[in-house]
Order: sequence, then structure tokens, then C-alpha cells
Amino acid sequence: MAAETLDRVVASVGNIAITASDVETEYRYELLLEAKPPAPVPDAVTLDRVRDRLVEQQLLKQESEAEGIERADLPQGAKQALSEVRRQYPSDEAYQTAMRALGITEEKVLHRLEEQIVTIRVIDQRLRPAAWVERSEIETYYTNTFVPEFSRQSTAPAPPLDEVEAQIRKILVQQKIDRLLATWLGELKAVRRVRLHSF
Repeated sequence: MAAETLDRVVASVGNIAITASDVETEYRYELLLEAKPPAPVPDAVTLDRVRDRLVEQQLLKQESEAEGIERADLPQGAKQALSEVRRQYPSDEAYQTAMRALGITEEKVLHRLEEQIVTIRVIDQRLRPAAWVERSEIETYYTNTFVPEFSRQSTAPAPPLDEVEAQIRKILVQQKIDRLLATWLGELKAVRRVRLHSF
């Protein structure tokens, strides 16, 4: 009788394996956190994307452990994040039904949210200082992007730059962090020997 494969390794980060069941569990978490209904079996492209996100989470988890990211207040932060997740559902009953349908416990959701908070902290600590935005960049964004977009959506005159400067700065900082993160993750994948396998 042939041996049955119970789970398959679909990626590895150094000597840490990520299995097909890890990816499927993460897929269900993402549905719950985004208040999306349970979907049919996801296609290979979707699973590949979820696998790639799990690889990035593992890389950032290792970085957070190396850098000693503050964890003392994680349970409280996770509870607040869970409250925000629940608010996306029309009722507590709908939230509980979704959890049952996805086969997820609240304890596991809280643990996943704690990991998410740590990931955000390590990104913030490492990349935000390098994501400084100059006033000239804000002015360029205001003229070339904000005003044209505002004019397409409204017949009213665009608000003056001073009123929206903080909003634009936040957008530009996030854009820089996203670019820096892509570069950093690329470097980490090379250093930590990431291997991907198809489903």
C-alpha cells in the first residue's frame, strides 16, 4: 500500500517549512478578518499569493525576534483589533457563524492579530525613519495628483494645500514605506534562503 501524503511543503524560509495546510489556514483567517463569506476552494493563483504573504510574515517575524520588538501590550492590542474585525459584521451572530464556517477559534484569531501587530511594529521601526517626505514632494503630489483627482469627483474648488498637507504626507510616507518594504523583503529572501514550491 502506497504511503499517503498528509501535507505538502509549499515554501521554506531557512529551515522553517510552510505547508499547504498553513496556507489554507491563512486563507481562512484572511476571509474572516476582511469579513468575506467563505468561498469555494481557492485556485492556485490565490493560494500562491497567500503562500507568498506567509513567507513575508515569517521573514518579518524572524526580524522582530532579532530586534526585540516590544510585545508586553500585545494581548490588549489584539483585543482592540478583534473589536474592529467584529464591527465589520452585521451582528455578533454573523461573526460567530463565519468563525464556525471557517473552522477558526477566537483564541487563534487573537494570536494571529498579535502577530500582525508585531509585523506592523517591525516595519515601522525599521522603515519609517527612512520614509521622510520633503515639502516639495507634498507640493508636487498636491498639484499633479490631489487636485486633478479632486476635480474629477467634485465641482467645488480643491481645498488649499495647508488643509490637506497632513493627509498627503501620510499617503506619501506610506508609499515610501511600501517601496522600502518590497526592497527589504527581497534582501531578506536572499539572505534567509527562501524556497517556493508550486501547489
